[in-house]
Amino acid sequence: MNKSYVYILIMAGVSFLIRALPLTLFQKQIKSRFLQSFLYYVPYVTLAVMTFPAILHATQSPVSGALALFAGILAAWFGADLFKTAVVCCGVVFLVEWFL
Repeated sequence: MNKSYVYILIMAGVSFLIRALPLTLFQKQIKSRFLQSFLYYVPYVTLAVMTFPAILHATQSPVSGALALFAGILAAWFGADLFKTAVVCCGVVFLVEWFL
């Protein structure tokens, strides 16, 4: 099976368990802000942890992936939408790979 499918299945399982377990284990509303925050952010952190290595290894050299990641963060920080951010990242990878 392709690694991408494994990652997607693991993420789906983690997301389901994190959201379903509190419904089955706790009968009352969760009042702890820490526990609420933890349960809210776990799926996003899991997705980020699985995505970050893929960004660095998706190109010919990890340097171009790292520079594209940095350029994408800057583009998003300055208000670029998803399409523009993707175009910037692709452009950075293209230029870095071309000159290396």
